[in-house]
Amino acid sequence: MTDLIVKCLEPADLPLLLATPPGLFDNPVDPGQSAAFLSDPLHHIVVGLLDGVVVSFASGTILLHPDKAPSLFINEVGTRDTVLRRGYARAVTQALIDHARRLGCQGIWLGTEPDNTAARALYRRLGGDEVSFIGYGWDGALDD
Repeated sequence: MTDLIVKCLEPADLPLLLATPPGLFDNPVDPGQSAAFLSDPLHHIVVGLLDGVVVSFASGTILLHPDKAPSLFINEVGTRDTVLRRGYARAVTQALIDHARRLGCQGIWLGTEPDNTAARALYRRLGGDEVSFIGYGWDGALDD
């Protein structure tokens, strides 16, 4: 894993995000959405770079509450199929968690599908506690 560069993206990194080859994210990277994401102080993305190309990422959103400290919801973690099982997802997710803690987040959470054994193993290795909860979605929010 010594060849992976881990970087928390800022608005100036928009060209780097836009240059991500297809296949890492669920859909093609959208310039407008990417610019809005990177410029919003509540949205964060950490990427793993090999030879200057994004091959892994973890993104999250800081949630503000009227009665407690901010928390981080990890939106998505992904790694290009050609570089799986090298620790890249672990590196970017840990960096995102560390970043959130530096920003004062107290409480970091995410959800995954019960049959996503690889993701569940990753989150356990990162020290996450597996808890039960029921999720609900509207307007296709939880569609594959």
